[in-house]
Amino acid sequence: MTRDPRVDDYIAKAAPFASAILTRLRERAHHAAPEAEEAIKWGAPAFIANGQILFIMAAFKAHCAVNFWRAKELLGDKGEADGMGQLGKIGSLEDLPDDAALDRLIASALALSRTPPLGKKSTPKPEKLHPEFAAALDAAPAARAGYDGFPPGARREYCDWINEAKQDATRAKRIAQAVEWLAEGKKRNWKYENC
Repeated sequence: MTRDPRVDDYIAKAAPFASAILTRLRERAHHAAPEAEEAIKWGAPAFIANGQILFIMAAFKAHCAVNFWRAKELLGDKGEADGMGQLGKIGSLEDLPDDAALDRLIASALALSRTPPLGKKSTPKPEKLHPEFAAALDAAPAARAGYDGFPPGARREYCDWINEAKQDATRAKRIAQAVEWLAEGKKRNWKYENC
């Protein structure tokens, strides 16, 4: 697992008690899920494997929280978070499960990331390329190359956004914006990728 300097910055800016907790959680993630990647999602450190978030950790004024992404599958009824994550309010290192228990949780989250979430179909929803969007892509080779280079889910986000437009003017505006972003190699929700 490579270290993301943004996670280093997040931990460094946290209060001393939180920094210790976040550092321990990060160490356990590196140990139990070495192939996971670090990232910042919604402004907090996240650990991702197989295209799925394993867990996110966050620091607050007086506590930290850990949210496992597929907690219901991982922990059953205990997977219901009360706003403080599945481990409750973590105010000190003593509030964390021991290293072996943390490793088991993280390793189980990693194993779950190799399977589709419960209730999700294993076959992806097909892209429905609107004819006007297809014509606009054909007229802009850089945008077409950007679109074709994205994975199916990223292409589908553009298609859904354009197909959901109720008025022709809205659709035309979205198509123009999509062509601009695609020519720059940007995914539909590029503004939120590094939050």
